[in-house]
Order: sequence, then structure tokens, then C-alpha cells
Amino acid sequence: MARKLRFIPAPRTLVSITCRTVQGRFLFRPGRTFNDRFLGILGRAQRRHELVLNAVSVLSSHFHILAVAEDARQIAGFMRDLQSKLARETNRLTGWKGPVFERRYEMTVVTEEDRAQIERLAYVLSQSVKEGLVERVREWPGVQSAAALIDGTPLMGHWIDRTQEFAARNQQKETTPLRFATEELVVLSPIPCWAHLEPEAYRARVADMVETLETEAALARSLKGLPVLGVEAILAKDPLHRPASLVRSPAPLVHAATKAVRKAFYEAYAWFVAAFREAAERLRLGDRNAPFPSGSFPPALPFVAG
Repeated sequence: MARKLRFIPAPRTLVSITCRTVQGRFLFRPGRTFNDRFLGILGRAQRRHELVLNAVSVLSSHFHILAVAEDARQIAGFMRDLQSKLARETNRLTGWKGPVFERRYEMTVVTEEDRAQIERLAYVLSQSVKEGLVERVREWPGVQSAAALIDGTPLMGHWIDRTQEFAARNQQKETTPLRFATEELVVLSPIPCWAHLEPEAYRARVADMVETLETEAALARSLKGLPVLGVEAILAKDPLHRPASLVRSPAPLVHAATKAVRKAFYEAYAWFVAAFREAAERLRLGDRNAPFPSGSFPPALPFVAG
């Protein structure tokens, strides 16, 4: 099946990004070293592509990122750097050979509606408690942005220059694990609909949101009679383990609060796809001046800005 066209309708659009490991393996199992590497890679990619990040959650088999994008090219470059470096470091840490990611990242556009943006932030922050892995968001031993958003705790990690490290080893020089490492900071910003709030007010709203998420998760577990898995069991998982079955649901193109706004988005997307296909057909027939819509990636041609 053909991949969906990447479509961001306007500059400074909130988007939700999801990446899953191949076969649902626990390649992103939490740990001090993995957490450090992930944050270092994320911080480096953010700095390089000047991307506004709002929240991040990393579970053992997938991660979620909430960000404000200028256009599809910015997201594509950011995710290229993040995924390629993360895949190499993950293989190094786990001993896994082969692809780390199941497919290209999935991206959902979040509309300008306050409710839609708040719901999506809640979804990212609910990771780990929603799945019944831990009782409290802060108990999750992996990368989770709740503490950073509520307390202002910095999210920092190390990006390691493996090229320099390899050269040093070839020259039989002494190396240490972090000799060629650069400390990187992940900077988190408020979601657009709450950008007007003072920092203290924003932290308070996020804290209230997390408390509500934990209460709802506890109620859901109580109704089903299920305990949480717990940190010890999470850390004991084999990162190469392949689950017997996976719950799969495709990410929606858009997250909207109302039917009218969702309908408007799909109408715009339908126009975008139709214009792209028409231009692609003209290009196939030899017209290199075929007018591709702004914000698209023509086959084997530069990104169309504007």
C-alpha cells in the first residue's frame, strides 16, 4: 500500500509523531544508558533543525513526540536525523541486527482547536499509565517529559560522535564511553493554545492533567481487576523479545475536536493529494515544470516550499 503524503497545512502547526519498533520488539527498553542516548540524539536533532518540541514519551516498543512544525521538510529532516542515529545506537546497545523501525514515522496533524491540542498533550503524557505499566507517570523509568514540564527538570543526554571514536580506536588511542560525547539539552515549549500562560500557570495545568490521567488509569484498572506491571518487570524484559500479538491501529491524519474542522482538513488534504497526483503524472510524461503543491516532496525533485 502506498504511503500517505506528508501534509502540514500551515506554518507553526502542532503535529503528533509516532515511531514503532520492528515487530514490536522492546528495543527501547528503559535504562540509564538508553535514556541518555535517546535524549542526546533528540536534543541534537532539535537544535539542528530548530524544531519546537512540546512533549515526548518513550515506551519499550515505540515513542511519541509532540512538536510545532514549520513545514513537512523540517519534520522530515528532524526525523531522518533522529531515526538514523537512534537506530545505530539501539543496535549497539541491544545487539539487535537489522532494521529498528517498523516503517516511516506516522504523523498526525493537530488542529488549532484548544480541545484538540489539550487532548493530544494528554495522550502523550498518559503513556505508561494508560497501558497499566506503572501507577504514576513519574514512576516510568524511561524518557518521559512530565517531570520536565511540571518541575522544570532539564532533559539532557549525550550525543556521541562515533566517527571520532572509531578513528581514535584505529590509532590505538585510549577512549572512554563519553570521550567523544556532546551534552545536548531538549527544550520543551508550551502547546500553542497555552502559549500565552505564565510558566507557573502552565506547569500547574500540566500537573493537574497528569493527576487526572493517573486517576482515570487507576479507575480503569480497578474496573478490570488488573494490577500494574511495575518497574522491576519492565526492566527485566528482554529488549529482543517479540510479542506474540500486537494491537495495531493506524494513526489518523488529523486530530480534531469537532466534525466540521475535521471535515475541512480532509477536504484540504484531498485537494493536496489530487494536485500532487496530477503533477506527478505530468512529471512522468516528461514535464519537469509540473506544478506540485506547496509543502510537497515531488519524486526525485526538491521540496516545494511556500
